[in-house]
Amino acid sequence: MPQSKKSDEQNDLRVSVSEAAKMFGVDQITIRRAIKEKDLRYIVVRNRYRISFASLLRWSQGRTSVRNKLAKKGLGQFVDKWKISNTLYSPRPGRDTDK
Repeated sequence: MPQSKKSDEQNDLRVSVSEAAKMFGVDQITIRRAIKEKDLRYIVVRNRYRISFASLLRWSQGRTSVRNKLAKKGLGQFVDKWKISNTLYSPRPGRDTDK
């Protein structure tokens, strides 16, 4: 049975402004500007913004400069390090070969 939109929002991963800025490789001012322009979904908990991670992803992929910073300064810089080189432990053995 599909979940309702409200329960999806309650289970949504939420991050702070500083966490979002670090993950996406941008300044906190950039995140706050996106909040001010209503580009991001958020809630306020104890006078602090808690931003929906899903809305951060949509926002970042819609802007070339943010997408590039994500790849170079944010989480994207670690992607190659996370690749599993030993196929014994790979969740998809045989499909992850870069030959």
